[in-house]
Order: sequence, then C-alpha cells, then structure tokens
Amino acid sequence: MHGPTIGCVIDIPDALIATRSKYNGEAGRAFVAALPGLADRFLGEWGLRRDGAAMYGVCALVLPVVRTSDGRPAALKLQAQDEETAGEPVALRVWGEAGVGAVGLLDHDPGTGTMLLERLDERRPLSEVADERAAVEVLAGLLARLTSVPAPDGLRRLGDAAERMLDGVARAVAGLADADERRLLRDCAAAVREVAGEPGDQLLHWDLHYDNILAGRADEGRAHEWIALDPKPLAGDPGFDLMTEALGLDRERARAWTLGRALQNGLWGVTEGGHRLPPDQVEIARQLLGRGE
Repeated sequence: MHGPTIGCVIDIPDALIATRSKYNGEAGRAFVAALPGLADRFLGEWGLRRDGAAMYGVCALVLPVVRTSDGRPAALKLQAQDEETAGEPVALRVWGEAGVGAVGLLDHDPGTGTMLLERLDERRPLSEVADERAAVEVLAGLLARLTSVPAPDGLRRLGDAAERMLDGVARAVAGLADADERRLLRDCAAAVREVAGEPGDQLLHWDLHYDNILAGRADEGRAHEWIALDPKPLAGDPGFDLMTEALGLDRERARAWTLGRALQNGLWGVTEGGHRLPPDQVEIARQLLGRGE
C-alpha cells in the first residue's frame, strides 16, 4: 500500500511512513516529507532516470534507476542518517576493495547519507531458496568473507554496544513479569560480561539475514553470486554474527556473543513497553545455556 504522492515525484509507502514515525517521531516524519525533494536532487545531480517501482525497508527508500551516461542499472538509496546507517558507505567501500561479496557502492553524498548502489536482482533473495541447508551455507560463507576484513577506524564498536546493554539489564529485568525470564536475562548478561573485555576489531555486517542477501545480475557479471547488502556496520568479534564452523571461531566466545544478541533483542522488547521476552529469543538463550527441553 502507498500513501499519497508527495510533490508529484514518488509515492511514499505507508509502511515506511509508519516505521519512520514510530521509531523517530517528528524527525522521522520530516525525513519522509523530504524524500521527494531528495530523490529529485540526486536524480538530477547524478544523471539518473527512474527504472521501476520503489522498494523500501524499515529505514530506507530505494529507487531502481539507470545512469544516463552509460546505461548502467543502479539503485538510489535514500535513508535517514543515524549511528547505524552512518557507517554503511564506509563498510561498503572497505568490503568492495577486499572483494568479499558486498553490494558495490557507486556514489555517496556524505551530507545526506544518500548512496548509489550496484543493482542486484531483487526478485531473487536468499529467502526464496527452498533448500534450507544450502541457504545457510550461503549465508555462512558470506559471513566468513565479510568478517575476515579488519574494521576501519571510526565505526561504532561492539565494546560500546555491550557496555550499553549491560547498563540496561537491571532496568529491563525489573520490567519483566516472568521470574524465569528475569533469570534468563541475567544469565545472558553474565555471559556477555565474560567476553566484553575483548570485543574484537573485525568488520561486522550486524544485520545479515536471508532477505539482505540477493543474487547478482547477469549484466554486472555476477549472476551466479550471492551478495550482501544493507549492513549496520560494527567493529567487533565475529561471534556476534554467529556461524562458528564456517568462520573458524572459538565456540564458547561465539556462544557468549550470541547470548549477547539474545540479550540485546530482549532489551529492545522491554524498552518498547513489553513485559515478556520474545519467545524466539527465550528459546535461543535456553538452548545456548543448556536448558532446552
């Protein structure tokens, strides 16, 4: 579903309007209102023409485009700048130089965070692969290549994120209604404390899932490749991104950092007013702590 056309340039999807308003309030609504003008500006400045329907996620609007100078298909990504998105072009440049399977960055405007990206085949996300084992192997292989690259200076760091998580544990525990879940959250925090002193320094994607992996395009010479996009980059221990066998990680450190992800997701839920932990995170934590039924 789409909202009204603003400025007669692009239709703003209702879902994007809702999420920007939910997570960023007035600033989110201002970002949405500015999108048509932003799109107009970069279509002109970068010599682009529209080439298909707009796509969107929680944070960004993506317009399929073609560069008029050489006819190359590309994707114009418009997103608000925050601590998660600010490092995206930095990470994409580093991964591009290393050739490890990330989407190519063609241009970037530091003032707005707008990016021009290599066009991938949006019709072929990894989530459409029916063979679950094959899909997991693809994801694990990409993780191994991405996290093999040292993080550049200036990215947000896992150590800082871990410190913030641990600072929020007492408040979150007090807000939980279930005694077992309170104990589970404390135990996740205890595991994180054991490894927080060595947070690592590799370049992490931090949001790699099946729908953030798309097939490459034949006209880019990458038709047989699976390519990662939409990172929320972080400098840290690859265990925070999981897949121990493919990444050659210490399993206990990976276990502790995976409990950190469960802790983080639980804290998010409580911050948004919940009084129970997400069931999937409870199950993950129980299994990792040896409490599976």
